[in-house]
Amino acid sequence: MSIVKINVLTVPVEQREVLEQRFAARGGAVEGSDGFEWFELLRPLEGTDQYLVYTRWRGEEDFQNWMNGSMRGAHGEGGGERPKPAATGSTLWSFEVVQQASPKG
Repeated sequence: MSIVKINVLTVPVEQREVLEQRFAARGGAVEGSDGFEWFELLRPLEGTDQYLVYTRWRGEEDFQNWMNGSMRGAHGEGGGERPKPAATGSTLWSFEVVQQASPKG
């Protein structure tokens, strides 16, 4: 079954718009990656300053290939001037999908 990676980003209130704009402008950086299945950027509604970046992958190898390949370019790791990060912290959670369901109908 698939794996899920959730990047937990701590984002100060004044940087929320910046973070969301950067994700909106990412131009499908992950969608064309082999093994990629799903992406969601989740904005907190109350009680936390943490955004969740949810991605779902066919397997760990696909995620690692993306991390070691096109992700580096998408995050400006190829050199040049980089803007200040919008997040002040980041933690990566990993899960294996053991059950799933979709709407009936």
